[in-house]
Amino acid sequence: MVNKMDGKSVDITKQNIERLKELFPEVLTDGEKIDFDILRTLLGEVVEDNNERYQFTWYGKKQTILGAQKPSKGTLRPLPEKSKNFDTTENLYIEGDNLEVIKLLQKSYNSKIKMVYIDPPYNTGNDFVYKDNFKDSMQNYLEQTGQVDKEGNYLSTNTESNGRFHTDWLNMMYARLKLVRNLLTEDGIIFVSIDDNEITNLNNICNEIFGEKNFIANFVIEKRTNRENRKVVSSRHDYLVCYAKNYHSKERILKQLPMSEKALANYKNPDNDPNGLWKSDPATAQAGHGTKSQFYDLVAPNGKIHKLQSGRCWLYTKEEMEKHIKANRIWFGKDGNGVPRVKTYLNSKERGLTPESIWFAEDVSTNEIAKNRFKELFNGISLFETPKPTDLIIQALKISTNSNNQDLILDFFSGSATTAHATMQLNAEDGGNRRFIMVQLPEALEEDTEAYKAGYKTICDIGEERIRRAGEKSKQELIEKQKSTSMLNEHTVDPERLDIGFKVLQLDTSNIREWNADFEHLEDELDLHKTPFIEERTELDVVYEIMLKYGLELTYPIETFEVDGKNVYDIAFGNLFICLARHIDTNIVKAIIAKRNEYGIETSSVVFSDDGFAGNDSEKLNCIELLKDAGYPENNLLTI
Repeated sequence: MVNKMDGKSVDITKQNIERLKELFPEVLTDGEKIDFDILRTLLGEVVEDNNERYQFTWYGKKQTILGAQKPSKGTLRPLPEKSKNFDTTENLYIEGDNLEVIKLLQKSYNSKIKMVYIDPPYNTGNDFVYKDNFKDSMQNYLEQTGQVDKEGNYLSTNTESNGRFHTDWLNMMYARLKLVRNLLTEDGIIFVSIDDNEITNLNNICNEIFGEKNFIANFVIEKRTNRENRKVVSSRHDYLVCYAKNYHSKERILKQLPMSEKALANYKNPDNDPNGLWKSDPATAQAGHGTKSQFYDLVAPNGKIHKLQSGRCWLYTKEEMEKHIKANRIWFGKDGNGVPRVKTYLNSKERGLTPESIWFAEDVSTNEIAKNRFKELFNGISLFETPKPTDLIIQALKISTNSNNQDLILDFFSGSATTAHATMQLNAEDGGNRRFIMVQLPEALEEDTEAYKAGYKTICDIGEERIRRAGEKSKQELIEKQKSTSMLNEHTVDPERLDIGFKVLQLDTSNIREWNADFEHLEDELDLHKTPFIEERTELDVVYEIMLKYGLELTYPIETFEVDGKNVYDIAFGNLFICLARHIDTNIVKAIIAKRNEYGIETSSVVFSDDGFAGNDSEKLNCIELLKDAGYPENNLLTI
């Protein structure tokens, strides 16, 4: 029996129940019901039963949690005409409501995102806050973007007179952060830009979702260097709230920053040491960390005796210290009379700088500089008022991603696409192959803005154009740098191999008619149509929807071959074959089996359009039996 595909995204509630079933099978009664009394008992009465306890709650929190777990029936439609290098790029730009998009990414990108950076609305009273409608999220999205309702955009500013000023913001953030945690790798990191308005609530949300033990820092970001005399207090900083998915992973949770010129200047070689550049560090430690053998009078090569200060001990025992002195690894100053210090060699190990809690403008730039650079990129036109500095995101990328691991970066409040710009620029600098996924609601621009007059109708239009320009700029700068230096090193990257493309996808209702249908009238509705697919949707639209439902990354290669004039889609080198044509027969199946055998893989999956057999059950059965004989498990054969 061939399987029928389900049109929904991952059911988070069902997934959580399955996890509970694995951990505590005793708590499940009557199939899917949870006996919370038994669960409390298994947890040793940790769950309190009285009303007076420490908790973080607000109006609508329960509905938000349930709504976040409600599967999405939407899909992501490819837009090759808006993309750059559509067939080869591994970067994604997704136009749509980020909550629905994150739901749709749950299967394909579960535990695959190395770093998340977002710059959400700060809830200052002037910015937009998403109004989620969990009853019918896709309809709500279409209304918000003006695709359905004649009244246009349903986004609104969240003013303090609202009455639920903080709760609306909390509901918006909680649902999205709860779902995005699933997408992070086990050593994944999330950064959230925020200011004083909501940092307390943001920390409370993150403590609940990620766990207090996974808090890393509230980095203080110097966003400006000039004083605002119009304000009661001139605000000079923002925050970058940072959490890990799993702080107790074996490796260092944050990487060290590369050595700066200032730090490198500390390494010198005044005595022509053959081991190379070095700097001196104290040869003593706190007494409480030493053993009895680390307390003694040290005799320098010139005979001078050095006594310990109170509360200190030597780093080494007397025997070890003498070995280090003979090896010229202890520095006594140019005249030999200085306080003993240990030589730390620059090349003795890979060196870096531990990130500090304050990020100064000289390292991460300022908002004003970011605005001016953005303006320069668009030939002097002011298209976006509040872009984040590219240098800020680059610093976050340096301490949370690796250059050679194809790390995935997600920004689901993409805005002007600074994160995409930073990713491409850093890849050009260090030879990395990081990839990005940008998600942005296509908010309509006001007609009196410079951006609208310049031809940009939505924020997505600006973000996509920025990626095009920034990618070409990064590539050109790399070419010029290589020409001027004529030097190659381990970080050198071929400019032609730099991925400066992006594949645009658009959130929309499902391409499959019955997955969108009013199920009370499903049979009557389907009788009116010849195929299960919505008119004006392409085969490629359906292919991408199947990839989503099947859990494949949306940048996997798609090849097409023909059998008797019918298209067969080959996804990820034989991982999945799709044929949506009418009058499917055994010739198509034989071609699929032959193609799989060319790849030398044992098995793959096959999806047909159920309507493609045109009611010929005999031919359908023959196709299924051929695939089974070729080693295809029944679970890998699906129809839509």
